Amino acid sequence: MPFKTATRFSLLSKAPIARVIGTLLLAWAAARLCVMLGTPLPWMIGPLVLTAAASMLGGPTASWIPLRNAGQWIIGCALGLYFTPQVVALVAGLWWAIALNIVWALALGLVFGEWLYWLHHRPGSVGVAPSAWRAKFHVLDLSRTTTYFAAPIGAASEMTLMGERHGAQTDLVASAHSLRVLLVTLIIPFGFQWAGLHGLDSTLPGAREVSAPGLALLAVLTGGGCWLMLKLKRTNPWFIGALTVALLLTASGITLSALPQGLSNAAQLLIGISLGVRFTRGFVHMAPRWLASVALATVAMIVLCAGLAWLLAKVTQLHWATLLLGTSPGGIAEMAITAKVLQLGVPVVTAFHVTRLAAVLLLAEPMYRWLYLEKR
Repeated sequence: MPFKTATRFSLLSKAPIARVIGTLLLAWAAARLCVMLGTPLPWMIGPLVLTAAASMLGGPTASWIPLRNAGQWIIGCALGLYFTPQVVALVAGLWWAIALNIVWALALGLVFGEWLYWLHHRPGSVGVAPSAWRAKFHVLDLSRTTTYFAAPIGAASEMTLMGERHGAQTDLVASAHSLRVLLVTLIIPFGFQWAGLHGLDSTLPGAREVSAPGLALLAVLTGGGCWLMLKLKRTNPWFIGALTVALLLTASGITLSALPQGLSNAAQLLIGISLGVRFTRGFVHMAPRWLASVALATVAMIVLCAGLAWLLAKVTQLHWATLLLGTSPGGIAEMAITAKVLQLGVPVVTAFHVTRLAAVLLLAEPMYRWLYLEKR
């Protein structure tokens, strides 16, 4: 069974209620176990790992789309509450670092794609015998289109859809993005916990107390932002819509309510499930060398991003752990949650990822046409 994220997600809204409830209970048990074990991000990593394992074993897991959207809505709202006027001024002063991060991400994605193509396309040329080791890595009918859309850093679902429009092998594209996000979500939090990197940032949300009327109004306003983004057909509408409204309110000095910790934990659990169900039984049977090369490249990109973060830290006086989360090749929600839970510069990490996501979405297809279509 091929691994196709778009197809999997189209079925989620029709998932039997028993499968959805069973997956939620499984995820809750995994989260509680991770809390007992003291793992980082227990409410996201526990559900993610156990749901992924159960899915790959053929278990009846399911993620209901409205619940996934609710999780993104809550997280977007929670992150927006960090953008007080003072924090907005700080982030605005980092415009050059944010621009550099965009260029870095685009360049890293291009190099990643070229490397995948070099390693996995039919080795050798006409009349030239390929080396034995290169022949072992050959992926049937692999095209530059596939490797190009499998490589951008960010916008995983959108890259799969763009690749499909241009004739890419969507199972390879989807698997590359899913594995990359999974590995970054696991490696960086566990690495930070091992190194004792947490609680380094004193930034707190603008609202620190829960107010029932304020929380209700915040839900209505951020829900309106989500609705507007849906109408405008923007990517990640539930996350970006809630984030934008909460950010604007907080930056304007309007304090309505903090979010209950239990609500934030529930949102992390729902996002963990939505990531875990991507790993179906078909994922296990994907080209193993393709997945191995994606894993190797992901680790290499984390190391390179750590180097960039260290250099930026020398100039900005921010901690390199915060800048690593901002420049890392992970997903926007996962890295922002990591920053929030570990208290590592939530506004900076969010700003880095939101701007990078926008740039990748705007430039991915034009760059593809310029690099591979117009030069034919």
